[in-house]
Amino acid sequence: MMPNDSAVVLITGAGRRIGAALAADLHGRGYRVALHYQNSAAEAAALCADFNQARPDSAIALQADLGDAARRDALVPAVLAHFGRLDVLINNASSFFPTPIGSSSDADWDVLFDANARAPFFLSQTAAPHLARYKGCIVNLLDIFAERPKPAHTVYCMAKAAQGMLTQSLALELAPEVRVNAVAPGAILWPESGKSDAQKQAILDATPLTRIGEVADICKAVRFLIEDASYCTGQILAVDGGRLLR
Repeated sequence: MMPNDSAVVLITGAGRRIGAALAADLHGRGYRVALHYQNSAAEAAALCADFNQARPDSAIALQADLGDAARRDALVPAVLAHFGRLDVLINNASSFFPTPIGSSSDADWDVLFDANARAPFFLSQTAAPHLARYKGCIVNLLDIFAERPKPAHTVYCMAKAAQGMLTQSLALELAPEVRVNAVAPGAILWPESGKSDAQKQAILDATPLTRIGEVADICKAVRFLIEDASYCTGQILAVDGGRLLR
């Protein structure tokens, strides 16, 4: 059994996909994990049960709509109330959908900026003094489209670009106590909405390594920034098979 003072990580959007993989990877390395979810209650509960069976009282699941300021701002205090500390914040939760010019709305803007920019900022603000106590860090999950625009996704790209600037600005403001870095994935998991074979092939053709990435690639990059990159802050690590080069 790990000691009850082992490091604690809060991961937003941890019920499924990359967030769930990050939780499993870090829990397997001895971290206690707080799994935020919005709609994936069953998945988050199952993960939490598995983690606690492997190591008692090593995981909690916390529900919140990150667009609800009160629920969002209650996440960090809930982690502290349960575990007594916070060492790592991973801002993974994201919203992604097209916003073509001429048909986008204020509601679209709010959803995309709440998940990709507003929530990471306010969670970081709430977490910062507690992370500083343990020389902790923040890792933001960006997207290569923060730097390379995607047609018909202007609002999403803007929100991710804002999160990229958040990474660099907070790295200055929170140093030297807290490091702030980011990972910008390329094609790792195909969207659940689906892509045609032709669309998938076009993405692969634009990727110098000519293949889709694996969730394990993201886990390794995030783990590097948490555990091994003690002299790195304000950095955005592209894990994209070289796609940004083209």
